[in-house]
Amino acid sequence: MQHNWTNLRLRTTLTILTGVVCTAIALAASANDPDRGREAFEKRCTGCHALDKAKIGPPLRGVYGRNAGKDSQFTYSDAVKAASITWDAETLDRWLADTESVIPDNDMSFRLTDPADRANIIAYLRQLSGK
Repeated sequence: MQHNWTNLRLRTTLTILTGVVCTAIALAASANDPDRGREAFEKRCTGCHALDKAKIGPPLRGVYGRNAGKDSQFTYSDAVKAASITWDAETLDRWLADTESVIPDNDMSFRLTDPADRANIIAYLRQLSGK
């Protein structure tokens, strides 16, 4: 009987570990996906932003690699104009998670709490920038 209990315990442990590994792989594969990023961008961002024209917010084509507050089509807040930030994966991720933590007193009140959505949107913006 001891042998059967050990086998059952081992099988259960291996089943759980396999599930955890598969979930981790699926989550990793879903992040940094420009196609999913385009979908998330269209759902989450287009109310205020377009790719090629200013709306409530600045145009976002080419934002990846650009200095904050430097698109001539948009009138930025003084805080964003004064910021010394270049938009890359790290700064965009922090910005989308909590704009105030990156540039206090900016005019964008938005938070994207899902890290996978942020990673995918950033991958999409990066792809659009050709970087």
